[in-house]
Amino acid sequence: MNESKFAHITKVHPCFNEKMHDKVGRVHVPIAPRCNIQCNFCTRELNKCEVRPGVASRVMSADDAVKHVEKVINEMPIAVVGVAGPGDALANEETFEFFKKVGEKFPDLIKCMSTNGLLLPDKADELVELGVNTITVTVNAIDPEIGKKIYSRVVYKGKVYEGEEAFNVLSKNQLGGIEKIAKKGVIVKVNSVLIPGLNEKHIIDIAKEVRKRGASLMNVIPLIPLYKMKDYPRPTCAQLSEVRDVVEEILPVFRACTQCRADAYGVPGKEDKHLDMTPASHY
Repeated sequence: MNESKFAHITKVHPCFNEKMHDKVGRVHVPIAPRCNIQCNFCTRELNKCEVRPGVASRVMSADDAVKHVEKVINEMPIAVVGVAGPGDALANEETFEFFKKVGEKFPDLIKCMSTNGLLLPDKADELVELGVNTITVTVNAIDPEIGKKIYSRVVYKGKVYEGEEAFNVLSKNQLGGIEKIAKKGVIVKVNSVLIPGLNEKHIIDIAKEVRKRGASLMNVIPLIPLYKMKDYPRPTCAQLSEVRDVVEEILPVFRACTQCRADAYGVPGKEDKHLDMTPASHY
């Protein structure tokens, strides 16, 4: 990672700097329920029990999310505010409304978001204008033979794509979007879900490609077996370590990810909380 260019941001971002992971907090606001792709391992849920991406206790409005950020900032040290779902951040107009409002009220907060990347080429300019500093793009394959087994459907510009065609649309936009937004100075981290028996040997190819496109950091996370992949094995610690070690020869690897909920806030792994299921009327 280019330390001189990015150090002022990464040094206080708990999801980009392992040394800060248990020291500085972040707020994920659950304002993005809609998604435009279907991953074969993903189910989006509203509940208070599961600790994984795609889950939140409830969905907030942009205004309530800003009030929530203000409340959390008064309780604990927070450096980052992010939109991570429970759907895809870029598929929800509330994401852009929120970043505009929170940027006006809390200009010093790092603005972060995660996305599947389908709309990244179309939204890159707007994200830069809104002052988004960091973005995480989940890229689980670049080979159509592998990708078509991970994604079953993509909805893009009003058209539904399925199978290999769906993957090709998604992959083109992911890689093009990473390249476009990285050139504009936004720090890009790439998440790859390790799916044993499918993409564990392929993740090195992903690392090489996204590095060429401008990604600065990579995060290899274990499959949580759900939905159509509920019968796949969960990666072992040894499998994860092996893949991360290989990837680290290409790109720096973030190893402290806790696969947070879309409504998580606080200090990851230390003072970590999430929203309850009561309405936001008390804000």
